[in-house]
Amino acid sequence: MAAYKSDDDYDYLFKVVLIGDSGVGKSNLLSRFTRNEFSLESKSTIGVEFATRSIRVDDNVIKAQIWDTAGQERYRAITSAYYRGAVGALLVYDTTRHVTFENVGRWLKELRDHSDSNIVIMLVGNKSDLRHLRAVATEDAKTFAEKEKTYFMETSALESLNVDDAFTQVLSQIYHVVSRKALDIGGDPAALPKGQTIHVGSKDDVSAMKKVGCCSS
Repeated sequence: MAAYKSDDDYDYLFKVVLIGDSGVGKSNLLSRFTRNEFSLESKSTIGVEFATRSIRVDDNVIKAQIWDTAGQERYRAITSAYYRGAVGALLVYDTTRHVTFENVGRWLKELRDHSDSNIVIMLVGNKSDLRHLRAVATEDAKTFAEKEKTYFMETSALESLNVDDAFTQVLSQIYHVVSRKALDIGGDPAALPKGQTIHVGSKDDVSAMKKVGCCSS
């Protein structure tokens, strides 16, 4: 009988959260990455949902547990539990609605208030396929990302543009910080316990990493 990898066969489990205003396309980014699905009829998320997908980085299987929440104010009471244990975040705005970009600063503050200081963050401008409706210039978002030391990418969940790349880059950077941190202390990254959320290393590690790979577009 041929061997196969089960859903529980992974080397690392990383929790990644999706944040941003309601209607920016967080749920479609999640469904496109985890199931390669897109729905024009998608309704607002009620409360919290999550999905998983595994990718391979440096011969290790990285299982991502990606959490999606409603962006509406009335669900804000869930924040602390939602952010707990997250080592990566995609902060999403809609390139056709400038107000969703204006609110990015508030979301970023909330994220940093509730999560580990070393969390890997990517700013994501979604709906880039709607070129004729663009309201947020790519350069403005890139400048914001550089100032805040986050990664940046524009995506289209509809056209499946850069969706895999955005998630994969975040997961790869988390992995590289974790594996380097394990090597720094003389440990074996593969020996870290399976199924446990991994916290990334010191703030200096992440800063150094971000200067190398920041802000691909």
